[in-house]
Amino acid sequence: MTTSPARMPWRAVFGGSIGNMVEWYDWFVYASFAPYFASAFFPKGDDTARLLNTAGIFAVGFFMRPVGGWILGRYADRRGRKAALTLTVSLMSGSALLIAVAPTYGAVGYLGALVLLAARLLQGLSVGGEYAAGATYLTEAAPPGRRGLASSFQYVSMTAGQLAGLGLQIVLQRTMSEEALTSYGWRVPFAVGAAGAAVIFYLRRRLLETSAYEEQDGHAGGRGTLRELLAHRRQAVLVIALTMGGTIAYYTYTTYLTKYLSNTAGLPKSTASLVSFCALTAFMLLQPLAGALSDRIGRRPPLIAFGIGATVGTVPLMTALGSVTGFGGALVPALAGLVIVTGYTSINAVVKAEMFPTRVRALGVALPYAIANAVFGGTAEYVALWFKKAGAESGFFWYVAGCAAVSLAVYLGMRETRDAALTDGERTAADVPVRA
Repeated sequence: MTTSPARMPWRAVFGGSIGNMVEWYDWFVYASFAPYFASAFFPKGDDTARLLNTAGIFAVGFFMRPVGGWILGRYADRRGRKAALTLTVSLMSGSALLIAVAPTYGAVGYLGALVLLAARLLQGLSVGGEYAAGATYLTEAAPPGRRGLASSFQYVSMTAGQLAGLGLQIVLQRTMSEEALTSYGWRVPFAVGAAGAAVIFYLRRRLLETSAYEEQDGHAGGRGTLRELLAHRRQAVLVIALTMGGTIAYYTYTTYLTKYLSNTAGLPKSTASLVSFCALTAFMLLQPLAGALSDRIGRRPPLIAFGIGATVGTVPLMTALGSVTGFGGALVPALAGLVIVTGYTSINAVVKAEMFPTRVRALGVALPYAIANAVFGGTAEYVALWFKKAGAESGFFWYVAGCAAVSLAVYLGMRETRDAALTDGERTAADVPVRA
């Protein structure tokens, strides 16, 4: 039985989420505006080749995330969740500013692309720590019977950040010409992101530390160390496996969707952006509902539902999206894909946090999750474009379905985590019996 729901500390949920929104706005703006700035950093060629170059840099940012997960996850376990959240948003503000002022290929050759690469590496470092610090903070700040609901706001804020980026893109598309956007307009969202992150820095400094962290402060040995993480290597491997299918499905239906609709289906960029905006709005509203449901029925049922849906539904949904001719025809399958993904996104943060004790929770969530994201999520767009360039685009759909099938096997065999305690000395998910 779960503890009866207590009053939700909404101030803590808001404080932990609002910064996450700006972090992910900056992260996703790169992907959504890539078709406009690809020509600014690379020489003339076919559009798919330019997108491959920018997608490659996007993927490199993901490979920095394990480094950020290790460094900042350790920092969060040793210095506190609040300190880590403040540091991550500072790094993100600096990286967004770098992109906003990066010189073009026409002015300095490939030096501009190097600045872009440096900014993406800095963003990867920041986001690698942001996910773990945010997931840990939101989970620890909530009462036991509301942890699923509280942690779902991580993807609410992530999606809100992406919607803010897409919303700004739609406004710019309707107020600026294609030439102006390609020339200088793409810099606007990065400047906005840098300013927004600076504001969130101030707000995060006013957050209170979680009681779970403070209770173990000063007497929990091995906090945030790799040795301590290796003592929980079974949970770490489980995090990688259960993340595998979820992360690639998420990035397929979010960051890659607008490019797929314009580059394959042939929809205008403005229409593709509007489809993503509407689908993501509905997706965002679903997160708290699914998170609250998991507090009642457990974490495994939503994960299993996602695994089945993504394994069976990816190929037909992506095939349908590739042949749509208008807004309505694209919105339905796009929304269907995101409804399936909700089974993963709404609770993946709390599931991972419930697997580890306080002294290594942030690092335990951060490092294996970042590794899975680097290998599968960060490369999703690049792999999709590679299949397209090779003339076998449908191969990517089967690849996504295969990854989801692997994660489904993990969901079917994993233990239920809903009843795990979050304070040291009590039960972790590894000690909770499998629910019949």
